[in-house]
Amino acid sequence: MAFDPIYFLESFPKILPFLPTTIYLAIVSLIISIVGGLVLAIILKANIPVLKQLALLYISFFRSIPSLVQLFLIYYGLPQLIPDMKVIDALTAAIIGLSVKNSAYLAEIFRAAIASVDKGQFEAAHSIGLNKVRTYFSIILPQATKNAIPATGNIFVGLIKETSLVFTLGVTEIFAKSKLLSSESYKFLETFLAVAIIYWIITILFSYLQNLLEKRINKPYEN
Repeated sequence: MAFDPIYFLESFPKILPFLPTTIYLAIVSLIISIVGGLVLAIILKANIPVLKQLALLYISFFRSIPSLVQLFLIYYGLPQLIPDMKVIDALTAAIIGLSVKNSAYLAEIFRAAIASVDKGQFEAAHSIGLNKVRTYFSIILPQATKNAIPATGNIFVGLIKETSLVFTLGVTEIFAKSKLLSSESYKFLETFLAVAIIYWIITILFSYLQNLLEKRINKPYEN
């Protein structure tokens, strides 16, 4: 069957209305992942007994299993153990599933970013009477943020692509819509090429915004 350029172009207005769902999933999951990853990184850096071992176990487990398995465990598996979780809808389960995995990855990124800050900064802060909490939030984390942005941006790009998995839970985002369209029309190449281009454009736009953010943050450090 020959490529149908008309159907290819017609696919875009049919898929694009579901783009907000994809962006919403990625952004909310990233925010939760950043908070979770930062908490885990601070626990690891602070060497808190028991909590450190639990954090390492969490990171090891969620970095080792596929995203699709995590989504199924949370949406289909956990309600067997916790009946109250049956009220959680597919969208919420998808956000939780994407967040728990990426917080494990971000924990390692943030830990490395914090470790990259010169230890002399800690000593200097203590010498002028700053406590650990104020030292972290006023001196260490701002510098670590600069170092963590590139890797965090890669996590976000990965999150955008991982949202395509949530169709397995019944969430209709751009990939789920393209799958429905292709099943109805049998125009698989045209439909999936259209959604691939949408993902590509999103990634290009985000990469551009990330570069602007990096330049703005790095500006005070330039000579």
